[in-house]
Amino acid sequence: MPIKIPNLLPAREVLENENIFVMNEIRAAHQDIRPLKIAILNLMPTKIVTETQLLRLLSNTPLQLDITLLQTESYTSKNTSAEHLQAFYKNFSDVKDQKFDGLIVTGAPVENLEFEQVTYWDELCRILDWSRKNVHSSMFICWAAQAALYHKYGICKYPTEKKVFGVFEHNILNPSHPIVRGFDEVFLAPHSRHSEVLSEDIRKCPKLEIIAESDRAGVYMVASKNNRYFFITGHAEYDYNTLAGEYFRDKQKGLDIQVPENYFPGDDPEKTPRNKWRSHAHLLYSNWLNYFVYQETPFDIETIEQEI
Repeated sequence: MPIKIPNLLPAREVLENENIFVMNEIRAAHQDIRPLKIAILNLMPTKIVTETQLLRLLSNTPLQLDITLLQTESYTSKNTSAEHLQAFYKNFSDVKDQKFDGLIVTGAPVENLEFEQVTYWDELCRILDWSRKNVHSSMFICWAAQAALYHKYGICKYPTEKKVFGVFEHNILNPSHPIVRGFDEVFLAPHSRHSEVLSEDIRKCPKLEIIAESDRAGVYMVASKNNRYFFITGHAEYDYNTLAGEYFRDKQKGLDIQVPENYFPGDDPEKTPRNKWRSHAHLLYSNWLNYFVYQETPFDIETIEQEI
C-alpha cells in the first residue's frame, strides 16, 4: 500500500529495501483521495525499531495512510535521540483538536508497576478518553491492552508466576469475526510480559468478547462488541530476532530469564530463530485497517461519532 511517512524517517530506507511501497509527502499531496489518518502512540523505549515494525505491517493493503507519530509529554524517552523525537514526533497537545480514523498504542516496559505508578498514566488516561470521540477504531498492544482494559472496563492485570516469553499457539474462539478473517484455526504469536488479564474477568463484561486465546499464554485478542477497540496482549509486530535480543540483554544483566518457548530451533540460543508468525501479523493489521477503519470510518472525518 502507499504509506505516507516523513521523507527522512529512518524506517523509510528499511522498508524500501524490503520492497515495501512508501510514498513521499509530495506525491501523496497530489493524489485525489482521502488518506486514512492513523496515529501511533509509541511508548516503547526503542522507538525507531517499533516504528519500523508497525509501519511494515500497516503497509500491506491498497489503502493510503497518513501516519502521525505521538510521544508522551509527561515522560521523555531516554533511548531515542532528542533530534529524532523533535523531527518526527508530536505531543498529544499538538493533535488533541484533531480526529483520526485509527489509533495504535504500543506496549511499554512498565508492567511490574501498578498502573497509577506509571509516570505518564494520567496523560494516557486523557488520551484514552479523548479517543472515544476523536478516533474511529483503536488497537492496543501488550501493556497498553492491559492499561486500556483497566481504564475503560475496570479489568485488572495480575502478575504471572514466570515471564510469558516465547512464541505460542493460539486458538480462535470466534472464526466468523472479521478481525481473524483468513487466519488458520491455530496460529502463532510472540509474547513477552510479566503480567496477564484473566479470561473470566473479561467474560463478565458484556461489552467485550475474547476472539483468540492460548492454553499456554492466556488471552490474546479481545474486541469490544462495537468493534471500536481491539486489545492484543502479545507482539505480532515483533521481528524474528526481537525475543532473542530481549533474552541476551537480560542474560548479560545477570537476570534469571528462561529461554523463550518454541522460539530458537531445538531451544538452542546459538541457532537463528525463524519468524513463524509473520503472515498472521500482516492479516491482523490489514483486517483491522480494512474492516474496522476503512469500511466503517466516515468520509468526513470530522463527523466521527463518540463511542458509547
